[in-house]
Amino acid sequence: MMKKYTPRFLLTTIALMIAAPAPVPALQITSKIDKVAAHMQKVTSMSASFTQTDRQGRSVSGRLLLKRPGHVRFEYQKDTPLLIVADGKALTLVDYEVKQVQRWPIKNSPLTALLDPGQDLRKYGKLLPTENDDVINVAVADPKRPEFGTMTLTFTKSATAPSGYALYGWTALDSKNNRTSVRLANVKYNVAVADSAFRWRDPRPVRRKGG
Repeated sequence: MMKKYTPRFLLTTIALMIAAPAPVPALQITSKIDKVAAHMQKVTSMSASFTQTDRQGRSVSGRLLLKRPGHVRFEYQKDTPLLIVADGKALTLVDYEVKQVQRWPIKNSPLTALLDPGQDLRKYGKLLPTENDDVINVAVADPKRPEFGTMTLTFTKSATAPSGYALYGWTALDSKNNRTSVRLANVKYNVAVADSAFRWRDPRPVRRKGG
């Protein structure tokens, strides 16, 4: 069940990460959100492991690679044969179990903003209060697409991360009140990532011409 839920969740997550809610008054966001926006703009590449957990406590893990502009890869553990990858031209969802591929131009996908270092989180994020000054929560939602629900990005203070804050993970709440959390670990910033990391194997049978 987790496996079938995964692709939709990840695509929803990507959409929420660049949605555009009403702006927060400047006096409420100037300090912390500036730091988060600066972090996002300084990250040219990233590698991390991730663990995704649903509201029933079921978890699945994987590896994330990101390279700006235009490249990202969500690869799941071996018993979850799914892959989401952007190769600089298109966003591709591959289901190796059923041998299906879905593909969209990046320019027609919300993923464009995630992969563009020029995007500014201050334009679409809402700062949420926290009890810990070392933690920043930014809520993202798209009022034009309520089916995407709401996602809260969590950043934690880190002396080794760009601009002093690191993306810790996110929690997504969909329109049916289903909650899913993703936590990142072993994060490395601005590392060398080859373009070959964003290639993928097509599982569809080869169609032969003619008779």
